[in-house]
Amino acid sequence: MNDDVRNIVLGVMAAGVSASLGWLARTYLWRRRLRRKQVFFGLPDHSESLLVVNRNAGGPELSVMRHDVFALLELSALIKDCNAHAQVVAHDATQQGFGERTEFCLGGPASNRRMAAHLSSLLPGVRINVEAEAGPELGAFRIGGNDYRMDGGKSEYVLLARLTAGGRHDARPVFLFCGQRAITNQAATRYLARHHERLARKHGNGSFVLLLKVVNSQAYGPDVVELVADVTRAAQTPLPEPAAAAAD
Repeated sequence: MNDDVRNIVLGVMAAGVSASLGWLARTYLWRRRLRRKQVFFGLPDHSESLLVVNRNAGGPELSVMRHDVFALLELSALIKDCNAHAQVVAHDATQQGFGERTEFCLGGPASNRRMAAHLSSLLPGVRINVEAEAGPELGAFRIGGNDYRMDGGKSEYVLLARLTAGGRHDARPVFLFCGQRAITNQAATRYLARHHERLARKHGNGSFVLLLKVVNSQAYGPDVVELVADVTRAAQTPLPEPAAAAAD
């Protein structure tokens, strides 16, 4: 074998080794990224999760509002990327605790009984006005001592939360998407899909509650979302009872 042939063979071998090392490195990084994503969402390979939805008011069995369907599609893509499975269930057909399976719960407490239960037990510092006679106060959030009112189509709010059962390292999280309108639920799921890596770096695998504002949804749909504040502490601190109730 002369020097030219030997150089060609060595070059081919070096290229093959470099390509193999590059493939192994990319595979390792992809798997590490997947594992981090699976841990954040509580979705190991072939695990089961719940998508809990409200029913469209006045609609037939299992009828879901259009924007909530879009939100489910966003979440389904995340779940599929984690090599996991999802089951869609209505809010009033879910009778179990949380921590056994990852849960994604969409909708406000007025139309989602499961969401109302989660807010009451997990986020006692949040109150949402669901009174039909509330007028402009309908759907307003009270978090801590602050109020957040909806200006339909212009400025609307949604809570995005990741919550875990206290003290259990193996507990699966529950994700809440509690908005003032259905389009805000979709905006929150899209925000989670886009920013879950940053959220995982900042919050680890613990609980957090974020208040998001959807800006000018009548023109931009669910795409323009601003982070208003991390309200985890305020949302988990019980609000004082109203004066009238205290007097009773």
